[in-house]
Amino acid sequence: MASANGKICYIEIPATDIQRSAEFYKKVFGWQLRERGDGATAFDDTIGEVSGTWVLGRPPATEPGLLIYIMVDSVAKTVDSVIASGGEIAQPLCADAREIIARFRDPAGNVIGLYQEPSQAT
Repeated sequence: MASANGKICYIEIPATDIQRSAEFYKKVFGWQLRERGDGATAFDDTIGEVSGTWVLGRPPATEPGLLIYIMVDSVAKTVDSVIASGGEIAQPLCADAREIIARFRDPAGNVIGLYQEPSQAT
């Protein structure tokens, strides 16, 4: 993992059921799951640059405030996977010359964005 001043490196995601949320992100995005030394379930993104965990006792971010976007190869295919895996779409696919995005709610209700490079339209 690159170490650079200012790099986002760790995310805590509110959950109501940690196992359900962990399996959702593993299935939809291919995140690697692991058990931390303290026994908590943690994740690493697909390229090993961002890690994090799911936490109980915090309200889910059900309305966009701070909004995190996950880069995907295909927003359209990922939207289908989100729905099939128990999430729901909060903002349908939006594609224009500048960006290809959508937003979804994970099993806990957190609103997260999807982003696809326009040059990778499929």
